[in-house]
This record gives sequence, C-alpha cells and structure tokens, in this order.
Amino acid sequence: MDCSYFDAGVCRSCTLMGVPYADQLARKDGHARDLLAAYGDTVWLPPVASAESGYRNKAKMVVSGTVDAPTIGILDEAGRGVDLRECGICAPGVRAALPVLADFIIRTRLEPYSVPERRGELKYVLVTHSPDDELMVRFVVRTHAAVDRIRTRLDELLAALPNAVVVTANLQPEHKAVVEGDTEIVLTAQSSLVMRVGGIPLRLRPQSFFQTNTAVAESLYAQVTEWVDEVSPSSVWDLYCGVGGFALNVAAPTRRVVGVETSAEAVRSARATAAAAGLARVAFRAGDATAFALGAKTAPDLVIVNPPRRGIGAELSGWLEGSGIPNVVYSSCNPNSLAHDLARMPSYRIRTGRVLDMFPQTGHLEVAVLLDRV
Repeated sequence: MDCSYFDAGVCRSCTLMGVPYADQLARKDGHARDLLAAYGDTVWLPPVASAESGYRNKAKMVVSGTVDAPTIGILDEAGRGVDLRECGICAPGVRAALPVLADFIIRTRLEPYSVPERRGELKYVLVTHSPDDELMVRFVVRTHAAVDRIRTRLDELLAALPNAVVVTANLQPEHKAVVEGDTEIVLTAQSSLVMRVGGIPLRLRPQSFFQTNTAVAESLYAQVTEWVDEVSPSSVWDLYCGVGGFALNVAAPTRRVVGVETSAEAVRSARATAAAAGLARVAFRAGDATAFALGAKTAPDLVIVNPPRRGIGAELSGWLEGSGIPNVVYSSCNPNSLAHDLARMPSYRIRTGRVLDMFPQTGHLEVAVLLDRV
C-alpha cells in the first residue's frame, strides 16, 4: 500500500507503511509465538491476513482549521489540523462520507475547535461504516447551541448522505484530551447501526466498542466459536463482551451464556440482538468484569476474555487461577499484557493460538489463545 500522507511526512500513524505486507504478517506472527513460547507447547494456526487498505470501519477524526476551511484528520505537534480525508486505511464508505461532512460543517457554520486557543465548537467527527453500506455519524461538540445547529440542518445532511442511518451529537465541553463525553443526543429515528458479522446482525449503539476491522472480526468470532464448540461447555462467560460478538456467536440451544460489559450502551445493543434472534439462554450484564467474577456464587465451564490493551490484570488473573475453570479463551490486542496475565495463571497452558491482523500497516495485532487447565 502507498500513502501520500506518509510519504509527505504529514502522518506517521501507520508505522509499517512501506513494509511489504507478507513481511508485516510474518513479523507479527513470529513476535506472538516468541513472546508466548513459555506458556505451553502451543499449536499455532496460520495467521489471518487482512486487506492491506480500506479495512477500518471506523474513523475518529479531529476537526480543526476554520469554519470556511475545516480540516478532518489529526493534529500536528503544534496543535494545527492535518487533513486526512483520503486516508487509505479507512473503508471506502468512510472516505466517501468525509467530504460531505466537511461541506456540512461549512454550511452549518460549526466552528472547529482550536486546541492552542481553546476556542471553537466542533471537536471530532466519528464515522462508522457497516457491511450493509450504512453509516453512523457522531459529532463531538462543546455546547447545546452546536447541537441545535446540527439538528436544524439535519435534513440537508441526510439528503447529501442518505446512508447515514444514525446521526448523534456528543457533548464534551472540557478542554482536555478526551474524545467524547457522557451525554449522547440521538438526532435520527434510528439509534443503532447494524453490523452484520458472520450472519449475526450486531446492533452497534453510540459509545459501544466494536472491532475496527469487520472482516477480521468475523474470522476472530469464527475461530473462537470453533474452539468453544470443540470444548463443548454447558456454560460460558464472555467478559468485556462489548456488543456481544463472542457471546452471540457461541450461543447454542443447551448452552448458558452470560456477557459482562461496563458500557451500558453496549449491553443495550447486545440485549437487543439476542432478543431479535430469540436467544433465550444468552444474557448480558452491565458492570465490571472483575467484580462480576469475584461476586459470582458459581463458575462457568469456560470463560472468554477480550480486555482492553492493559489486559485483565492481577485480580481477575488470580481469580481465574483459583477458580477451577477447565478452559479460558483469551483474545488480546496486546500480546505483552497477555503474557503478563498468563504468568499469573500457571495452572493454564496454551493449547492452540492464532494471530489475526486487525491492524495492517501498524505494529498492532490481535492474538487469540485457547487455554487448558493442567
């Protein structure tokens, strides 16, 4: 993949840009195998490759510049806007939407926020693209006045961007490096974006986590489901479940599945998907994964964990170590924190593992492992 932004030195976010993709994939696979070699005689499956470009289903774009010439992209070291609306790793549907959104910003007179001057209204536009070519568009603004401006001209936006089925405004008034605030105002009749992955229509609400690479996420769900069916547990917990991708995929008529997630919005999404699919034996709880495990009266046959980059931490690792649970599936976006957690769980060994390249052109990767208690 070639990138004019990278070549010009205006964006270096994709640190492996220019490295042949086969070399990127081999490097990531080798890194995971070397890092986790001490934790079992692992049977490593071939790594799952991604499309080299156009794979990101979501763009978190900083809005800067002026009301007549907004930039949509990132900030440079001085806090000035760098326009990246043609970013090649973004899905074509996302790239097509960004010029339309730039024009809407101009016509709505939404003043981009200036970090150096601490002045302005519009901080970010967040765009998510679904496999059905539908969009969720979120404007992160500082005041209700900006929300009113968006609402007043919403019909114009929907006419120019008819596949934007969900449009929201998020209030984040503070002068600090936080992408979004707690208050989300849905401006359209529809409040969730359907992400059809592996035949399951996951419902993604604003502020809900979903993997940024839809095709590789589908491979990840399929791999974990294969491992779970191989073990054949009668009860499963999906901790850090997000919108329920793992829980909904491993559901079976005789299997009880519980998903746990801190985001109440994500839990609402997961419950809606389960209800629409008639999955009566799948339930979701809003709360902290560690607190849920420590407070449970009984343990399941298998636990799936898909934590943020910091990993599951010492407390949950310690609980799993002493739980007697026969199997754990650990999906990690950070092999280093996975290794730290496995060091705290010496009763478990990796039976099999797989690298899945969620993030081509970068050094990041997803690795999933099936653990046996020995």
